[in-house]
Amino acid sequence: MRKGITVFFSATGITRKVAEKVARVTGTGLYEIVPEVPYSKADLNWNDKQSRSSRETNDPAARPAIQSSLDDFSAYDVIYLGFPIWWYREPKIIDTFLESENLSGKTIIPFVTSGSSPIGDTVTYLKQIAPSADIRDGKRFTASVTEDELRDWIAGKSV
Repeated sequence: MRKGITVFFSATGITRKVAEKVARVTGTGLYEIVPEVPYSKADLNWNDKQSRSSRETNDPAARPAIQSSLDDFSAYDVIYLGFPIWWYREPKIIDTFLESENLSGKTIIPFVTSGSSPIGDTVTYLKQIAPSADIRDGKRFTASVTEDELRDWIAGKSV
């Protein structure tokens, strides 16, 4: 049997709520990607081209540091990976996480949160960052997604 975990980054708490629902539906544990330097409200101001999140998004080399790594990552085969959409793609801290782990043979199922922005080309970017992983198509959810909706979506992932 394949062992899974729900891994997530949440800047404002919305992705955390969805990740908790995913973990309940899948019966997996939770691991939060916590930035070494927390994001402030000003850091997340997408209207400010000089905000931290804007600068990171526009810098291909940006890799924000993570507080700690996931213990015994090798024990997991399936990773439900949650994060907010920033400018139609993953926050750079997700790239930090993916590049810091051995993903060979892992199945990654992304789920993203946004009130209105689509998932865009996020899965294409993830496949470039983690070419040794089997990255499945992801889906965008709002904070109000139900566990039944998540259960139906996950059932279609065949893991």
